[in-house]
Amino acid sequence: MSNSNTGPHYIAPHQSNYPQASTYLDYIQNRRGKQAKPQRQLFDAADEKMKRIHDIVWQVGDTNVPVLITGESGTGKEVIARALHEAAFEDDRPYIAVNCAAMPASLLESELFGFEKGAFTGAHQRHVGKFELASNGTLLLDEITEMDLSLQAKLLRVLQEKEIDPLGSKSPVRINTRIIATTNRDIVKAVAQGKFRQDLYYRLYVLHIEVPPLRERPKDIVLLAQKFLETVAISFQRPQLRFSEQALAKLCTHTWPGNVRELQNIIQRAVIHAPQDMILPEHIPIDGEEMPSSMEWVSTLPIGQTLQLVETHFILETLKHHNGNRTHAAKTLGISLRTLRNKINEFTVAGYEVPAPLSGRANS
Repeated sequence: MSNSNTGPHYIAPHQSNYPQASTYLDYIQNRRGKQAKPQRQLFDAADEKMKRIHDIVWQVGDTNVPVLITGESGTGKEVIARALHEAAFEDDRPYIAVNCAAMPASLLESELFGFEKGAFTGAHQRHVGKFELASNGTLLLDEITEMDLSLQAKLLRVLQEKEIDPLGSKSPVRINTRIIATTNRDIVKAVAQGKFRQDLYYRLYVLHIEVPPLRERPKDIVLLAQKFLETVAISFQRPQLRFSEQALAKLCTHTWPGNVRELQNIIQRAVIHAPQDMILPEHIPIDGEEMPSSMEWVSTLPIGQTLQLVETHFILETLKHHNGNRTHAAKTLGISLRTLRNKINEFTVAGYEVPAPLSGRANS
């Protein structure tokens, strides 16, 4: 997004220097009357831009001011939000995230503010809203620019008055909730177009963190790829999996339009399709490349077969591809393990030969 409207507490990690951020850190440290507090690791970062964001998050995490986090989709904005919460609270305070783009305005209002019993038809009991549930903790408003203008006005009042009005309530409810908002859109443009309230924008703009895209933080590519591989390989019971040097080099040449989320998805696919203990370049499908597969049989199926028969063959071939491992096959198929087991029972009754797991356990 444009940086032309930078405020006094603006943080732009892609810039070469950070006078506004440094000023804000000086303010925080002077207010505390001591040196920067001892730091602990909140999230993984190898790139200098992300290390800088980590330092900022740690220093301002426990200041109860609204935070606006911007950046492209998939860059890790919610990771930063969670880190802000962890930097603020050592104990088990509530952290609640709400996706403003996932609900219509009427439902989002009920979820955020709550309602009293009898407030409307069907309100059979009191519903506590997210603002109240997150009191003394953090409420993340994800994709804030998708919020309806009428709700934006109510959010502005919450930020100003520190209280909410549940639907049907006779009196406001005081809250002490730290608000973090994220968006992948150009919020300045949304304000100019009348799609986002300017007064709310300035209220949220007390502290702004812009998360750079993955293509601008190349050192993070290898670090995150290794972290994702460790996690996914363990879940697939293949902890010995490693990247070849050529595979890592291929990851570093990609522009990652889907950012960290795309990287995570590709590592998951690479783990599924790597037959041995080494992930090679051909196991990493990027830029429209086809993933090598043992399922070429699909293209040879004669026209006229029923969908049920094609599904049966596809599931059986997937089981064969994973040496009968039910867990891995279910993940590849995108279905639950219970659903796969039900299908296997149907196939067995119908007389199909179902690949047995190498370990001999049906639930392996």
